[in-house]
Amino acid sequence: MTNIAIVVLDTLRKDAFDRHFDWLPGKRFEDAWSTSHWTVPAHGSLFTGRYASEVGVYRHAEMLNCDDRVLAEILRDAGYTTRAFSGNPNISRQFDFHRGFDQFKGSWRLRTIDRDLFDWDQFIAKTEDMGPQRYPLALWKCISGDCQTLPSFRRGLWLKLRDLGYENRANDDGARSALSFIQESNFGDQEFLFLNLMEAHSPYIAPDEYQSVTPPTISGLHATMSAPEDDPEQIRRAYDDEVRYLSDMYRRMFDELKDEFSLIITLSDHGELLGEHNAWEHMYGIYPELTHVPLNIYSGDETTTKCTETRSILDVYQTVLNAADIESEGRGHDLRLSGGSRDVLTEYHGISNRHYHALKNSDVENIDHLQTELRGFAFDGYYGHETFDGFKEYGERVYDDPEGQLETLLAGIDIVETEDDIDLSDSVEKQLEDLGYA
Repeated sequence: MTNIAIVVLDTLRKDAFDRHFDWLPGKRFEDAWSTSHWTVPAHGSLFTGRYASEVGVYRHAEMLNCDDRVLAEILRDAGYTTRAFSGNPNISRQFDFHRGFDQFKGSWRLRTIDRDLFDWDQFIAKTEDMGPQRYPLALWKCISGDCQTLPSFRRGLWLKLRDLGYENRANDDGARSALSFIQESNFGDQEFLFLNLMEAHSPYIAPDEYQSVTPPTISGLHATMSAPEDDPEQIRRAYDDEVRYLSDMYRRMFDELKDEFSLIITLSDHGELLGEHNAWEHMYGIYPELTHVPLNIYSGDETTTKCTETRSILDVYQTVLNAADIESEGRGHDLRLSGGSRDVLTEYHGISNRHYHALKNSDVENIDHLQTELRGFAFDGYYGHETFDGFKEYGERVYDDPEGQLETLLAGIDIVETEDDIDLSDSVEKQLEDLGYA
C-alpha cells in the first residue's frame, strides 16, 4: 500500500523556499497558489478539497466542523493508520482539526492548551494578587480538578522556571519535537502522516546559532496600520534566519520520511508580508507574497523537476485520495498528472473578531475596511485580485476582462454562511496572541 505524508511548512514564502530548499527533490510547482492568506481556511481546503467558503472554515468560523468526512477520516475508514503532529494552535483539538487522526501530537504550544491539563494561564490571571498562598491552592486544584495531575504539575513547574529565566523554549516552535515524533513512530504499510511546522511563523526567534540579528518585535496588523517597532531589515533577516533553521530541520525529517513514505507532499499554507504593500505578516489582503506558495511532491525520484502549470493547494486532497485508490469528489487535480493550467481562486474573509477588538483596544482607527471580503484568481502565470483600494494585476493578462472572469468563477462557489460558538480558554487565547492571531 502507499504510505502518504503531507508536510505544511507554515508561513513559508515562495521566494524563501527557492533560496533555502534547493536540496528538496521532487516535482516543484512554480505557479502554485493557496486558497487563502492564513492557516485555518487554507487547512480547511487541504482537508476537504474545496474552497474554505464552500465548507464554512474561515473568519468567525474556525472550527473544522463541516458535515462531510475530511481527509484523515476518509483514509482512516479505508484502513490507513492516521497520525499528525501540529505546531499551530489553530490546527489543534480545540478547533477539531484532530478529526480522523488515530494519533494527534502537538508541540509545546499545543500541549499548553490540552483539554486534560490544568489551565495555568487562567489561574495565574485570576490569582495574581493572592501572593504565596495561591501555590497550595493551585496544587489542590491539580489534584482535585478534572485534569491530568502529574502533567499539569510539570506544566506549572515549567511556567515557573520560564518566568525565572531558567528555560526558554521559544527558540524552537516544535521542529525538534516533530523530528522526535517521526523517529519514534513505528510506521507500518498503510500510513497517512500530516505535519505542520511553525518555524517560519512569527515571532521570528531562531535558535541562537542561526540568529544573524537580534530577534525583533513584530505585531503584524499594528505594524501595518502604523509602522513596525523594529527596523524592517532586521525583521526580514530574522524571518530568513528562521527559514534557514526550518530548512535544516526539515532536511533531517525528510531523510527519515523518504525511507517510509512513497509519496511526500511538501507545501506552505500561505506566505508572509515583509513590508511589501506597506504591510506585515499575513492578515492583510491576498497579495501574491501571501498566496503564491511552494508546492512539491516526492515519489521516490531523487531529481528535481519544475512544473509551470497553475495549481492550488486544494489539489493535495485529490492527489492523496487518488494515490490511496479512493474515489473523491473534491475540486482538485491529481498533482502527479499533467493536465494544463486552470483558474484557481484565492479568498480573504476579513480579520477575526479577536484581531478587530485587539486593534480597537489599542486605539487604532479606520480599521473597518479590514472586514471586507476580497477574492482573486490565478491562471497561467497571471494573478489578479481585489484589494481594499481596487483590483490589482501581476503577470501578462490572460483575459480581456479579468474582473468579469473573477465574477464568473465566484458564481460557481456555493458559499456556506456559518459562525462558531466556541469559548476559548485563556491558554488558547494566550498562544494565539503570541502568534499574532489575537
